[in-house]
Amino acid sequence: MTEESRNATETLRRIFRDMDPAKAQEIRQCYYAVMDNLRPLADLLEIEDLNTGDEPGGILIHEHLLAITAFDAMSRSQLGAVL
Repeated sequence: MTEESRNATETLRRIFRDMDPAKAQEIRQCYYAVMDNLRPLADLLEIEDLNTGDEPGGILIHEHLLAITAFDAMSRSQLGAVL
């Protein structure tokens, strides 16, 4: 872990420690709902891309790639480590 990552993680921990507990719990629940559902969404879009009558690699695969990008971005955040 880089110094920058350690600082970001510690800052997030301090913010959540000082935050209203109900608001922190709301953020935690939203974060986990997103992380629990982004990957399955991406997988379903990929599968349905193959099942459509359209040429594979169409709009559904584009949406699949966007969901994967979002999942990867959230996976790199320090928020998950803090929550």
